[in-house]
Amino acid sequence: MIVKDAVSRRRMVTGTAGLAASLACPALRAQVPPLARIVIGSGPGSAIDVLARRVAEKLQAGYAAAVVVENKTGASGQLAVGAVKAAPADGLTLLLVPTPYMAIFPHTYKKLPYKPDEDFIAVSRAATLNLGLAVGPAVPPEVKGLRDFAAWCRENPAKASFGSPAAGSTPHFAGVMLARAANFRLEHVPYRGPTPAVQDMVGGQIAAACTAIGDVHSFAAAGKCRLLGTSGARRSRFAPDIATFAEQGIGDVVIEDWFGFFLAAGTPAAQIGRASTALRAALGRPDIQQAMEQSCLEVQGSTPEAFSAQVKADTARWAPVVKAIGFTADS
Repeated sequence: MIVKDAVSRRRMVTGTAGLAASLACPALRAQVPPLARIVIGSGPGSAIDVLARRVAEKLQAGYAAAVVVENKTGASGQLAVGAVKAAPADGLTLLLVPTPYMAIFPHTYKKLPYKPDEDFIAVSRAATLNLGLAVGPAVPPEVKGLRDFAAWCRENPAKASFGSPAAGSTPHFAGVMLARAANFRLEHVPYRGPTPAVQDMVGGQIAAACTAIGDVHSFAAAGKCRLLGTSGARRSRFAPDIATFAEQGIGDVVIEDWFGFFLAAGTPAAQIGRASTALRAALGRPDIQQAMEQSCLEVQGSTPEAFSAQVKADTARWAPVVKAIGFTADS
């Protein structure tokens, strides 16, 4: 997702002051570990990066004297996941990832180097987000909804294309699902992240972009693109005037993505409980929730049990979708 908060892009949570304080105070040193990490597979400035750094600030001193965010990009996030899998199972190395890493990749990668249900423990959901389909100047202004867009695509098959942040991403599959449900052809154009996809859509190089609402919200507000529909079970509070896909007659495409925290398998129950309590307290803070609204994120923690059930349900839900589309990340 695109984030405009320049201050958040530049901020690096080093925890130097907290670490120095813990070393100087024996009582504090005995109460909390000196260092904890939040590992993510995205680069600085992304929505998940900003969220990780906001949470790290709140965990500092209570959960650990210093909490750092590590950006391990590459291999579709697998480097980040692998780093946490290999880390000591002591509750001090947290993994923050989006839905595909745990619920979709097991179906798209034949040789995924980790098993989500065996190698990790779901600790807390961090935030939820809706997807949206937006069109730019390549699509006539009279196209105002999904049915209009489907009709235009049928009449203009050579121009009927949509971009997504990546092949095998949730937005990729959402776009394909929409086209199939409404019975029209829509060519997928994969990008490296949402920014270039949205830029090409706004610039008229491609007709549409399917991505998180936060990626296109500011462009839609400025009149540079039009949001045709959103993926939630109900309308997003960030786009209350935009009908959902289901409201427009495409009830099978109801998608709510999430960011969530995980720990390595084998982490003691006491440490899982400690992490869960600390994360829910941090995610429940109004300042974090308000800060992430610019990215159209609904920040809210959950219990390990509730989040584990959600991950399992989403994993089962995406299996037949991926099979029907026939996509494999290894191809």
